[in-house]
Amino acid sequence: MAEDKIRASLLKESKASKREKHGKILSFAAIGLIVIVVVAIFIFVATRGIATFTVDKGSLWDFFTKSQWNPGTTDKSGHPLIGALPMIVGSFAVTLLSAVVATPFAIAAAIYMVEISPRRGYKILQPVIELLVGIPSVVYGFVGLSLVVPFIRNHFGGTGFGILAGTMVLFVMILPTVTSMSVDALRSVPRYYREASLALGATRWQTTYKVVLRAAVPGIMTAVIFGMSRAFGEALAVQMVIGNAALLPQNLVSPASTLTSILTMGMGNSVMGSVSNNALWSLALLLLLMSLLFNILIHRISKKGALH
Repeated sequence: MAEDKIRASLLKESKASKREKHGKILSFAAIGLIVIVVVAIFIFVATRGIATFTVDKGSLWDFFTKSQWNPGTTDKSGHPLIGALPMIVGSFAVTLLSAVVATPFAIAAAIYMVEISPRRGYKILQPVIELLVGIPSVVYGFVGLSLVVPFIRNHFGGTGFGILAGTMVLFVMILPTVTSMSVDALRSVPRYYREASLALGATRWQTTYKVVLRAAVPGIMTAVIFGMSRAFGEALAVQMVIGNAALLPQNLVSPASTLTSILTMGMGNSVMGSVSNNALWSLALLLLLMSLLFNILIHRISKKGALH
């Protein structure tokens, strides 16, 4: 009997193991709920976006190649005018240009904060980065509308609205994101890389340029793509300064539009289930797919950096 009691007490599940089991169940339930919500959102947007081509007989070729955007009307063949090329070009233009402008500033700030003057760099630049991150998008848009647009109009001509104004606003918006992630990438480079380079007679700048930066390339590329992902999906600030004209941009200072600007303007003025509404959902599906592509690129680059 004594042996049975001892065996039973040893085999009895402890309170700690019960709490651990309950914690695992709650964690898996939360993860499962998140997965279900994400899949449900994707299915909902996909079914609405595909309806433009399956129900309303829209042409997928026209969607990507034509420049006439007027889903409420049809052409001679009876297909709705859903040419989204101007919005696609506008979205990629402001995204790529803002990333090109922001990347050198972000890398320079990160090098200063990590390699040149860590204490002073953090003391000066860290509060600025935190301030820029906390500013709402509408404030960026209002500042761009009040300062950037008149400056472009006075110095570059045109109305001031266009891709250049959107690029300047997005440049400031994604700069803190790219900078903070670049700082993390530089900090992740092992210290013995720097020590080995200096021991071989390299200067401080040669070590930074040829050793540290090259080792941190995957992390910096991840930061740039992450900033591009944010820029591609930004709506309100860009809408206020780009002009919102569904026309192919002729130059950087001519009014243009993006996928997000057309979505924010049209979604509240269309009837659910109509051709116009379904066309807007097609734009939303394209945005969702582009966000998925950016995330896949970030994952692959991060994985490649981890392997090396």
